[in-house]
Amino acid sequence: MTRRGVLLFAAMCVIWGIPYLMIRVAVRELAPVTLVFLRTGIGAALLLPLAAVRGELRPLLDRWRPLLVYSVIEVGIPWVLLARAETKLSSSLTGLLVAAVPLVGAVVVTLTGSRERQGTRRWVGLLVGLAGVTALVGFDIGQAGALSVTEVFIVAVCYALGPIILARHMVGVPAMGIVAVSLGLTALIYLPFAIQRRPSSVPTAHVLESVLGLGVICTAIAFLVFFALIREVGPVRATVITYVNPAVAAVLGVAVLHETVTPGMLVGFALILAGSFLATGQGPARVPEPVAES
Repeated sequence: MTRRGVLLFAAMCVIWGIPYLMIRVAVRELAPVTLVFLRTGIGAALLLPLAAVRGELRPLLDRWRPLLVYSVIEVGIPWVLLARAETKLSSSLTGLLVAAVPLVGAVVVTLTGSRERQGTRRWVGLLVGLAGVTALVGFDIGQAGALSVTEVFIVAVCYALGPIILARHMVGVPAMGIVAVSLGLTALIYLPFAIQRRPSSVPTAHVLESVLGLGVICTAIAFLVFFALIREVGPVRATVITYVNPAVAAVLGVAVLHETVTPGMLVGFALILAGSFLATGQGPARVPEPVAES
């Protein structure tokens, strides 16, 4: 990997490891629907003009149905559930739970009757990963609450389904256009709910900083850097960041918010990573096509 590739990889590991911390801070004063609107609205405001200049919006007109479904599945549902869950869960535990996305993706592929050979390695990986989820949740379910953990599980399912939609219905469509329009559509959907649940007073500086960080750094800049990383090292190697992001989330949660990481969380995380690697046969790929990374 080139020096530029290493720098881009390191940047993405941090940029997509800090959202959990920022969400945890923001939901202390903002309703989850309001946070989602602000984050997607800021991201769309920055990316839509860029996508328009690059001519990446027009090709989406003929794919508006799968694009709408993708927007709901990949952004609309998981981002609000993630924010809701973090009103109860620590950012560390949430990040580690999301690490199960590649594992869930392997389960989805298996259940949908993929033509890929369902070898022993995949089944062993699924069992190891299931043991990891059990260990991760088992040590903390009493404190976290079953509902919040279920919400994060639904987030993982959505994140696993999103790439499948792209691979089946959006091949060849410009990635920047997909991301920009998805953010814009989600912002429009949540606008009336955000107005209804708007805060009664101006949020504190830390909350405002978290919202700006989520919208500018973790959304708009993150996708630009990720596209650059894909061009530099390829889609498969780029998605290896999924292994590192949860660890960054856990470290930040402990260092900044003074959260506690239990032995069960560490064991569960290790088992989930091992299971994901075995079940997928490679690094965790959120999106299978280079032109549709998100």
